[in-house]
Amino acid sequence: MKRLLLIVMFSLCALSSAQASGCRGKVINPLTDVCWSCMFPIKLGGITLSSGANKDPETDANALCMCVSGANITVGLNMSFWEPLRTAEVVRTPYCFPSLGGLELNVGLRASAHGRTPNKSASSQRTSFYQVHWYFTPWLFVLEALLDSNCLEQSAWDLAYMTELDPLWDDPVTTFFLNPDASLFANPAAAAACAADCAAATAGLPISELYWCAGCHGGIFPLTGWVGAHVHFPQASSLLVARFTMKLHRQGLQWAAYGEKGQCGPYLEPIMDKRVYRTQMMYPARTTGKQNGRCCYPMGASSALWYSGKTWASGGEDAAYLIFRKRDCCQGSGVTPS
Repeated sequence: MKRLLLIVMFSLCALSSAQASGCRGKVINPLTDVCWSCMFPIKLGGITLSSGANKDPETDANALCMCVSGANITVGLNMSFWEPLRTAEVVRTPYCFPSLGGLELNVGLRASAHGRTPNKSASSQRTSFYQVHWYFTPWLFVLEALLDSNCLEQSAWDLAYMTELDPLWDDPVTTFFLNPDASLFANPAAAAACAADCAAATAGLPISELYWCAGCHGGIFPLTGWVGAHVHFPQASSLLVARFTMKLHRQGLQWAAYGEKGQCGPYLEPIMDKRVYRTQMMYPARTTGKQNGRCCYPMGASSALWYSGKTWASGGEDAAYLIFRKRDCCQGSGVTPS
């Protein structure tokens, strides 16, 4: 709770200077702006303790588990839940931070600003560009909601990544070294396969094998801030959230923590499994009001389910999304052999 108070105090102090600039926003309040039902279902030892409206992917995690770390041995039951872990901002103005109340920084380094090519005849021919900010926001740990669980990511709130400082983010040519497999999917057949991913994600869960697709939002590649088919802002921003998550997986900065491999801790996964992520918009409008029992959605699900009234001109064209990641963890008691 002390960490949360420090975050709020810092944001309020910066708010007065932000109001004088073109950067707008609001301080994210985890108590009111987070859809906490997105944590469900919660399972312990394969038994559902709390169910949810979102579909849960099958797991190969063992109901009874054991983890060994040095001389420490943990024996217990597998705990499965969805942890609110990261926040991604998609912004037009470099160094503008909407979820910090509209704080705007000047670090002395130039960065590409938002651009869009209008085309009234076909939305599929419009392009756009945005910057992305990535925050560590492990709200369950920060709020000390589960004091006796070793399954939470125990890190502080932090601004971890800014694409303004990443030379690859606005350069599709150079970023090819990060995603050389993009050349395999630059064809009509690969693009057509994304229609199946769109339908699957909207109905329940995306298709992990179609990792080059971001469902209804477009293609994951290239891993840059350029959107090749800008339909509307919720679609474009959702695409960039999925794309940036994949980018961090490729760079080894975002790890997986599900299944049998994740029971004893996170592990590297260069190709992310889209099924273990959910997103919820928190700004400019929070999607805490449930539609068909849901207020967060799998990566790639159609934004038509929720985008109405979620963006507007002058103040509603930047966004912040909370990212939930599925977690499998061996929850139990530790013993040290004598």
